[in-house]
Amino acid sequence: MTFFNKKHVNILIVDDEESIVEFIKMGLENEGYTVHTAYNGIEALSTALEIKPELIILDIMMPGMNGYEVCSKIKKSIRTSIIMLTAKDDIDDCVLGLNLGADDYMVKPFSFKELLARINARLRNTLPEVLPKTNIGNFIIDDAAHEISFNNKILNLSPTEYNLLKYLLTNNGIVLSKSIILEKVWGYDFNGEENIVEVYIRYLRDKLNDKEHNIICTVRGVGYKVVI
Repeated sequence: MTFFNKKHVNILIVDDEESIVEFIKMGLENEGYTVHTAYNGIEALSTALEIKPELIILDIMMPGMNGYEVCSKIKKSIRTSIIMLTAKDDIDDCVLGLNLGADDYMVKPFSFKELLARINARLRNTLPEVLPKTNIGNFIIDDAAHEISFNNKILNLSPTEYNLLKYLLTNNGIVLSKSIILEKVWGYDFNGEENIVEVYIRYLRDKLNDKEHNIICTVRGVGYKVVI
């Protein structure tokens, strides 16, 4: 089984709205990336030249130096992918950003799931080793497509089911408590009941036809583990 440490991939988020920066930052750190932030164009330019990030998420409308200027200067200096964010949806804004070197373009508001898919697509093109397909027993994890196959068939998984099964598989043979699973899959700020883990384990067992619990095992009083 092959893993590439996403911690080696630097992503720079640039936006003058702190809430948006924190929203994206938390999501990307949960995905395993190393995240840097900047809140204006001048700071973004100096940070980008210093760390040379593999990808930049860049807001257009910022005071001082706007995203168009930042994009143009960065693209002339370093090799990186840029996804531009803006509240504008005018086609001329999109064309201008792309002509200045941006690789993609998203209009606010946006879903993190869509942003992540675009990030993964850019990194797949520039750093194919970042998102390899990972073989674990009869399972194949495809991070770029956000899919898991079992016995050469793609499983129909919800985002939470995908994240849970991936976490179990990448910790193959290790007993994981409900509290650890909740923190790693649902997030440390999840306020629901621990029983949600049991519910999703049951969903996964049904989709894997794991009636005897030979794949996802229950360790009574402790938690769950995958045995492959």
